[in-house]
Amino acid sequence: MSAAAEVPTRPPGTAWPMIRTLVGIGLVCGVLLVGAFEITRPIIERNRAEALERAIFRVLPEARASRSFVLGEDGAFEPLAGGAAGRPVVHAGYGEDGALLGFAIEAAGMGYQDTIRVLYGYAPDRDAIVGIEVLDSKETPGLGDKIETDPDFLENFVRLDATLGADGSDLAHDIVSVKHGTKSEPWQIDAITGATISSDAIARILNESAGRIVPAIRAHLDELREAS
Repeated sequence: MSAAAEVPTRPPGTAWPMIRTLVGIGLVCGVLLVGAFEITRPIIERNRAEALERAIFRVLPEARASRSFVLGEDGAFEPLAGGAAGRPVVHAGYGEDGALLGFAIEAAGMGYQDTIRVLYGYAPDRDAIVGIEVLDSKETPGLGDKIETDPDFLENFVRLDATLGADGSDLAHDIVSVKHGTKSEPWQIDAITGATISSDAIARILNESAGRIVPAIRAHLDELREAS
């Protein structure tokens, strides 16, 4: 027998130890991620609720208290309890004497980059949108994000016409965005130069939301007044 034939051969290796290690690492990482999410979720939700509350009183600066409602399928409003389940949410603002001053309405729609979430004020005594706050936006820095900060653009919402038509079922005039410097009607939004897509998105969001919510508010205004 040759010397080469006498050299013992090593048994074939197995991948099981490596697989077991990788699975173990994956399970540990998964547990850590889930744990971190569960720990931080209440903090995130609390911060989001606090930011929303601040925004409500910015678009309704004279209000001292608010109550939240969701629009039901029957067109009436119900007190918000838990999640909204995709239904429109409005926050009624009341003065120190309990008088209804206006509404902060949540709305959302697609912008240039992603979904834009806004909160806008509606004053029924003026038939107008009276303020806007961008709650969430990923629009282009330096251009599209001017919808949050540009003073000329925000001036559109000091008193943006939201009068209803004769039958009260929709806005009398669509809220539209127009080229910067050409605004001639109170329901038009003077767009931001270089950010027309974001400006158009805001106009579309407000038009679709107000066209649905404002008629419901007007139809149930007495009930909402008494809810204070």
